[in-house]
Amino acid sequence: MMRGVRAVWVGVALLTGCAREVPVPAPQPIIDMHLHAFAYDAYGLPAPPNEVTGNVPHFGSDTSAMRATFDTLRLYHVVRAVASGPLADVRRWRAANPTVIMGGAYTGPRDTLLAVTTLEQLFADGELKVLGELGLQYRGLSPSAPELTPYWALAAARKIPVAVHTGLGDAGTPFDCCPNFRARLGNPLLLEDVLVAHPGLRVNVMHAGYPFLAETKALLTIYPEVYVDIGVLSWAIPRAEFYAYLKALIDAGFANRVMFGSDQMVWPEAIGMAIAGITEAPFLTPAQRQAIFYDNAARFLRLTPAEIARDHAAVR
Repeated sequence: MMRGVRAVWVGVALLTGCAREVPVPAPQPIIDMHLHAFAYDAYGLPAPPNEVTGNVPHFGSDTSAMRATFDTLRLYHVVRAVASGPLADVRRWRAANPTVIMGGAYTGPRDTLLAVTTLEQLFADGELKVLGELGLQYRGLSPSAPELTPYWALAAARKIPVAVHTGLGDAGTPFDCCPNFRARLGNPLLLEDVLVAHPGLRVNVMHAGYPFLAETKALLTIYPEVYVDIGVLSWAIPRAEFYAYLKALIDAGFANRVMFGSDQMVWPEAIGMAIAGITEAPFLTPAQRQAIFYDNAARFLRLTPAEIARDHAAVR
């Protein structure tokens, strides 16, 4: 999640050139590791425009906004999506589309993390599958903050995958929604002490640690259970900048650790735009695209052979 109360990366998003119809790729299953279950008025009414397309969402209810997102997921063959947000919204989305939606425990600019005991029960009941998106940076927290230790312990003990916001936020974030936000807290290397304390902990470094490229490569090199998702990078920063960053990760040998994520918040068209960022990348091979769209996430989530077969059958 890369948005406080203003549009995503104002000033650079319009440079991407994505304000066009996005073609639907040939059928192949996609897992979206970075979706949000938000109310239609989560960012106020009227909703802010998508800063890339200029489109203003005109949903009149939570249901219509949710259905528009589901329709877009179906159009682009997204067979699973990790959707984080306020618990009531996550429950609503899961109830409406339990086959696709995987619940994520969320904390962000306005939402505190649920108590450990509450989360433990939610994971035990299958209501949640991922501990994240954890927007710790927005709350001025390093992953190694003492109050987070019980959460990492829960994830390690229950083998729950974790997803942590890294990188940047909106221009002016500390002066707007989040006075404790600091850019330095987006450094993915801040996760290292947590990884050492909890061997085997699976962590999705959201937004691929951008712009901390060297630090992200170091983390991926040393800790094999660390993966990254591309998040908002594929549609809300200049395409050349995204491709340079993604290619650096691929060239460094991490094609099997990069996962797709749209970071769709209240603009369903962002899903197709994010997918186009991968399908149009000239340096990716077909096998690398498939790995980013599905295979890497299936491995990270530890999907069973039966679940993988179901996902592929769903797009035939």
